Amino acid sequence: MSVARAAGAVLRPTQRAGISLVQHRAASSHAHEDHHDDHHHEEYHDSNVYEPEVFNTPFWRRVVVAGVGIVAFYKFAPEPTEDTLIAKYIKSTMTQPEFWKDTAFKHLVLSAQGSDETLLVADAKPPVVHRYRFPQRFEQFSPHSNPVGIKLTVDDVVVKRD
Repeated sequence: MSVARAAGAVLRPTQRAGISLVQHRAASSHAHEDHHDDHHHEEYHDSNVYEPEVFNTPFWRRVVVAGVGIVAFYKFAPEPTEDTLIAKYIKSTMTQPEFWKDTAFKHLVLSAQGSDETLLVADAKPPVVHRYRFPQRFEQFSPHSNPVGIKLTVDDVVVKRD
């Protein structure tokens, strides 16, 4: 018993008279000792009925038949180099390897084209806009003091007002 519980039991008055302060364990190993000894003197009888353990059940018959079938298959099966009816049928119904090679190449080309288009869209940026601090300077240039042979025109420049 902890010290706090013992102090609480001593300091708190009990509500019912005659209750002891020490509690007994309800699951004591000594409480049922006489009853426990009675089971050792009786014999235990199993009432279940078990089937005899024999090897002529359907499971074991199937195992033996399957084993004989596998051995016979490996003994009488044709060698891999021989052309059998089944091999000829499979070969006639299979698609030619050239078809699969061409299909795989077309798929490769289309996949590369799709990845190029995806990169183009992913790397797309809006056009670069040059913003000048004083755009009115375009309208104030001097046609004098230019080098010979260079004609400077800013007629096609449009100044946007934000």
